Amino acid sequence: HPYAVEPGTDYSKEPTTLVVFTLEEQPGGILLTVTESGFDKIPLERRANAFTANEGGWTMQMTLIEKYLARPA
Repeated sequence: HPYAVEPGTDYSKEPTTLVVFTLEEQPGGILLTVTESGFDKIPLERRANAFTANEGGWTMQMTLIEKYLARPA
């Protein structure tokens, strides 16, 4: 459940989003693509905040993955 942060709120009846990780060979390495779908099913009153929060979270995660892969073996 994206951006399920409000204390005391039961998000269990809301739909979840789907995250797909795709790896694709590219010259000189591997391309990682992360796609999250399903925001159109999130209640309208939460949708924009959920999308913004998740977008920022994925940006941070991709930075951490990049740092991890750049470290010496």
